[in-house]
Amino acid sequence: MEYLTETEANCRAREVLDRVGDKWSMVVLYNLSTGTHRFTELRRAIPGISQRMLTVTLRGLERDGLVSRTVHPVIPPHVDYDLTPLGCTLREIVGALVGWAHQHLDEIDQARTAYDRV
Repeated sequence: MEYLTETEANCRAREVLDRVGDKWSMVVLYNLSTGTHRFTELRRAIPGISQRMLTVTLRGLERDGLVSRTVHPVIPPHVDYDLTPLGCTLREIVGALVGWAHQHLDEIDQARTAYDRV
């Protein structure tokens, strides 16, 4: 087992937080928390995400061991995405953050309006 200094551990943790906290990863993880989805299902479920950005996001999440990609040998190709066991450990956290955002949208909009008036 490799032992990291506190500084090294903080840097590594920052890398992980950058991944799950980027613009699209949280939304992708939230959508996958309901079960397996095909690429096109995810794209339809996430307004504003481009095909390229969804691909980049899924690859990053797969690289970090949070998402699994299963290719079915049929024509046309059928690819499924799902949370890995490690990714499943984020379900509660991601759900809570998305729920908090939904619950406080009006307050955030009001705060932004008040700030922008200044």
